[in-house]
Amino acid sequence: MASSSAPIEFGNPAERAPGAPPLLLSICIPAYNRAAFLGPLLDSIAAQEGDDFEVVISEDASPQREQIRAIAAAHAQRCKHPLRYTEVEHNLGYDGNVRRLVSLARGRYCFFMGNDDLLAPGALATTRRHLAQHPDLGLLLRAYSWFRGSPDKVLGTARYVTTPTLYAAGADAVAMCFRRSGVISGYIVAREPAQAAATDRFDGSLYYQMHLTACVGAALPALAIPEVLVLCRDQIPPDFGVAPGERDRFVPGHYTPDARVHMLRGVMAILDAHTELAAAGTRDLIVRDYARHFYPFVMDQLALPWRAYLRMCREMARTPVGRYPSFYVNCIVAYVLGRQRTDACLLFLRRL
Repeated sequence: MASSSAPIEFGNPAERAPGAPPLLLSICIPAYNRAAFLGPLLDSIAAQEGDDFEVVISEDASPQREQIRAIAAAHAQRCKHPLRYTEVEHNLGYDGNVRRLVSLARGRYCFFMGNDDLLAPGALATTRRHLAQHPDLGLLLRAYSWFRGSPDKVLGTARYVTTPTLYAAGADAVAMCFRRSGVISGYIVAREPAQAAATDRFDGSLYYQMHLTACVGAALPALAIPEVLVLCRDQIPPDFGVAPGERDRFVPGHYTPDARVHMLRGVMAILDAHTELAAAGTRDLIVRDYARHFYPFVMDQLALPWRAYLRMCREMARTPVGRYPSFYVNCIVAYVLGRQRTDACLLFLRRL
């Protein structure tokens, strides 16, 4: 059970030498359970070069609070970089905790990490180099790999460009980054405009970072890079469903068909809220992008009986993605092939 004591904070100070530039990066970790993975994550951060970053952990009143606190405390005593650990009194949920981390960060950019993933070797040096070349960025879109078991057993890599590519503020930046912001690990956003965009309107969607992408990308350019910055663990059960905004929508431990429908509706609600995207024609580009790459929304539902799967797809088709044939192709082909064969085909296509 979670500790009944009052929430606490601790950490080593983020003091800068006289004349030193301010912190460039805040490595933001929304922590809820998964204590066994926190140590390896913090070790992967400690192995990075440089002294221009801090680590900020926000523990979200999880049953494993005491273990998480102990791991963070031990790391804070031995690490060289600044580390701040904080707790909340009541569970905020995923979206609220991401928003809280933006408010706690002191770096120029927030670099988010999932609490079960790892920073790739040299990730911060790569990030630092690209940010130095483009000091006015609002978003930095990275490549990422996923692994099962050991980080040297990489199953695949999501890479969106082969060379660094700059996207102008507005339609170009948002269209490129919106869908690709779904994975939180390695999500890099300028802190000040992200803080200015703070809202609880989308709590319970699990996609608060996409709201930030729409806001920040509308005003500042984005850079997509080919380098892998993070290593994500594959097939780790989700913990969503405890916070008030999530309780009636998600079941901790897995994604239900209703949860997947809700997540898609949440994405579309964020798009609808940003009316400037529709005016620029960007909304339709993003919806079409989702329809073409719809497999992640159904990949963990392919073992459903066909009637249940069909009901789920019908509900999804009621959203704007249902206007595009590629949505139906994704749903049908994935169900016919099954997850293992679909994954194999996608890996082959990515290699090509």
